[in-house]
Amino acid sequence: MEKVVNMSHWRRKPVLWMVMVIQLSLFLSVFSTEFHARKFLKDNDINTNDVRLHISDRQVIIDNGLVEVTIENPSGYLIGIKYKKMQNVLERRNHNSNRGYWDIVWDGDSYDKLETKHVEVITQTSDIVELSFTKTWNSKNHGKTIPLNIQKRYIVRRGISGIYMYGIFERKEDFPKAHMYQIRIAFKLKEDKFRFMALSDTIQRVMPRSVDRVKGHSKPLDFKEAVLLINPSNPKLKGEVDDKYQYSTENKDNKLNGWISDHDAVGFWIMTPSNEFRTGGPHKQDLTSHVGPTALSMFVSTHYTGTEIDTFYKEGEAWKKVFGPVLIYLNSASSKDDDHRKILWNDAKRQLSEEIESWPYNFTRSEDFPHSQQRGQVNGQLLVQDRYMDKQLMQAKSAFVGLAPPGEADSWQKEGKGYQFWTQTDKIGRFNIKNVRPGVYNLYAWVHGFIGSYKLDLNITIQPGNKIELDTLIYDPPRNGPTLWEIGIPDRTAAEFFIPEPYPQYVNSITNDGADKFRQYGLWDRYSDIYRDSDLVYTVGTSNYSKDWFFAHAPRKIGDDRYRPTTWQIKYNLQDVNNRGTYTLQMAIAAASFAEVEVHKSNLTFLSVIRDIFFTEFHYFNHLFTNWHLQVRFNDPNSDRPHFTTRRIGYDNAVPRHGIHGLYRLYSIEVPGYRFRKGSNTIYLTQTRSDNSFEAVMYDYIRLEAPNSLNN
Repeated sequence: MEKVVNMSHWRRKPVLWMVMVIQLSLFLSVFSTEFHARKFLKDNDINTNDVRLHISDRQVIIDNGLVEVTIENPSGYLIGIKYKKMQNVLERRNHNSNRGYWDIVWDGDSYDKLETKHVEVITQTSDIVELSFTKTWNSKNHGKTIPLNIQKRYIVRRGISGIYMYGIFERKEDFPKAHMYQIRIAFKLKEDKFRFMALSDTIQRVMPRSVDRVKGHSKPLDFKEAVLLINPSNPKLKGEVDDKYQYSTENKDNKLNGWISDHDAVGFWIMTPSNEFRTGGPHKQDLTSHVGPTALSMFVSTHYTGTEIDTFYKEGEAWKKVFGPVLIYLNSASSKDDDHRKILWNDAKRQLSEEIESWPYNFTRSEDFPHSQQRGQVNGQLLVQDRYMDKQLMQAKSAFVGLAPPGEADSWQKEGKGYQFWTQTDKIGRFNIKNVRPGVYNLYAWVHGFIGSYKLDLNITIQPGNKIELDTLIYDPPRNGPTLWEIGIPDRTAAEFFIPEPYPQYVNSITNDGADKFRQYGLWDRYSDIYRDSDLVYTVGTSNYSKDWFFAHAPRKIGDDRYRPTTWQIKYNLQDVNNRGTYTLQMAIAAASFAEVEVHKSNLTFLSVIRDIFFTEFHYFNHLFTNWHLQVRFNDPNSDRPHFTTRRIGYDNAVPRHGIHGLYRLYSIEVPGYRFRKGSNTIYLTQTRSDNSFEAVMYDYIRLEAPNSLNN
C-alpha cells in the first residue's frame, strides 16, 4: 500500500522548531544572567557549616566556614577576619588596638578606644554565636577613661559571610559630667590589598595610599585634611586632591560603604540597615571611608553641625543607648572577571536590601534591642495650607516625617542622644513610620518647596505592639503675605545655586559627577576670581539664581591670607508701596560658618523697630550664642546700623568640609512699609566676618512678601 505523506504536518515543523529555539534561547539568557550575578556566591549558597567558638586566654575565635573572626581577649579589639585565601583582611602590621575598634572622643581631645575587661557568651548554638565584651566604669578612673559602662557585642551566624557588631553604652546617675563628641567603629584594612573604594553608584575610585599623603609625596593645602598629590605611588593620581570630607554623605544615604581588593576580587563592606541610632536626623552628614584604607561606621559626631549638636551629659543624667547592629560583610568574585568591581558592588547592595528587609533583627539577644513585635508604628497624612499658593489644601509630597525626642521644631537636627525614626511621604502625603522603639516622641516634618518646619503639638507614646493612626495633619508654613519675588528653592540646601568649576590644579576626579560638584576643593576662593573688583549683584526678573547667585556668601580674598567682608545686592522694582503695611523678608539659611551678615534697606540712619521672628510653629532658632553674623540693610548700604543682624551664628564648617548644607535656620524679618520706595529698591546683605575664606554662609531661599492681603 502506498503511504500518503501529510504535507501540512511537515510544513508546521519549521514553526515548531523555531518556537522551541526561541524558548531555549530565553531560558539560557535568563540562566546566564542569574548565574553571572550569583556565580561568586556558590560557596555561600552551599555552606552548611556550624558556627564554632573557641575561647583562650588571649583570643576568641568564631568560625562559620565562611569567615573566621578573631577578637582579642578581654579587650574586645577585632584583630582578624579570615576570608577565602586572605588570612586577615585587617592590617596585621598595626597594633591589635588599631585594626577593628570602637572609639569615643570625649571632653575636648580625650580619646578612648573602649578596651574592655571581660567576655561573656550570650548565645552559642550551631546557628549563631553572640559575645559581649564588657567594662564597668569605676570612679577610680575619673578623668582617665570615659565614664561609661560598655558592652561591645559580636554576632556570627550560619551562612552569613560577615560579622554583626553593636554596642550598648550606659551612664548611671552618679557618673560625672562629660561630653561625647564622637562615637564610631573604625576598620584599618590591608593597605597592600584594598585600593578601590566604593560609597555609591557614582562615588567609586582607586584611592591614594597613606604614604601618598606624607611630605615629599603631597603638598598640604588650607587645612590638614586636604593635600595635593604631587608624587603618589599611583602616577594616575598625580595632581589630584585628597580630603576625607569629600567622601561624606547624609545619614539617609550612608547605608553602604567599603573597599575592594582587586588582586583577590574580595570586597569589605559596612552595612547600616537603619539610622535609628544615628544622631542629627536624616540630613546629618558624616564621614564614610577614606585613605588608610579606613572604613568607618559613624554614630555620633559634630561634623557639619559643630558643638550645637547636643553631646553633653550632665552629672546626674542617666542615659543608655544601643548603637547598631551593623553588618561587616565580605564577598568575592572571580579575579578573571573584568567587571568584578561591579559584581561585588551589586552583591553588596543585594545583601544590604536583605538586611533592611530583616530590620529590626530578631536574632540579637539583648533586652535593650527590641524585636519587631516589641515595637510600634505611627501612620498619618500630612497636608500643606498656604492660601497664597493655593486656596485648597496641598499634598505634602515626598516630605520628610519623623519621630525624635521631644523638643522644639527642628530640634531634631541638633539632637545627639536619643533615637530617631524617619520616612518620606507618598504622592498624597501619607506616611508610615514603622519599627519604632517604645518611648516618648514628638512628630516633626519638613516639606520640599515650603520654608520652616512642622511639629505636632503633642507627645506620642509608643508602646510595644501598638499602632497609632493620626488624624490628617495640616502644616501652615511661615507666610505673612503674597510673594513679591523669591530666590532659590526651599530645600534646605544651596545645591540649586551657582557652583563654579574647580581650579584645574585642585580636582578630585571622584566628584566630577554633576550632583557632587560642590565637593571639589577650593570652590570658596572662586568667588574672589569671579567677583574680583565688586560683589555679587542679583536683579530680580533678570538674573537666574542657578547662574548668578554664588552658592556661598564668602569673603573676598585680596592678598595672601587677607580677606575683605562682602556685600551682596538684591535689586528689584515695586510698582506700589503700602507705607502703613508690614512687609516680610523670609530668609532661610542652609549653612553658617563663623560669619556675620547684615540686612540694610532705606536711607534712614536710625534703627527700625523690628522683630527677629524665627517662624517655625514653636520658634526654635536660638542665635544668641553662636558664631556667624549676617546683617541686612535696605536701600542704604552706608547706614550706621543694619535693619537686621543675625549676630554671630554657626559652627557647622560646611564650606571647607565640602558640604552643600549644615544646620537649617529660618529668619522672618518684618519691615515697615515706609522703608520701601515705589520703583527701584535694593537689599544689601553684608557678610561682615573675614578672618579667613571659610567664614561664609549658604542661603537656602529668600523671599520678599507684601503686607497681608487676605482676611483672617
